[in-house]
Amino acid sequence: MAMTPEEEQDLREQLARLLQEHRDLDSAIEALQDAPGSDLLQVQRLKKRKLYLRDRISFIEDQLTPDIIA
Repeated sequence: MAMTPEEEQDLREQLARLLQEHRDLDSAIEALQDAPGSDLLQVQRLKKRKLYLRDRISFIEDQLTPDIIA
């Protein structure tokens, strides 16, 4: 079932937001790890969030990529 242009645009906007949040988490994790006395639990939570985002990004990218029947 093909998606409408509006649905595709919504997915692309959501993908852009998720990619930006993923990049922001990279920076936050790096900053926390470099800080003396960093909170390891907070770092673990951020990494877990980053993994969740990666899964969502992959899911949306799969939806946006047309199926190719070989």
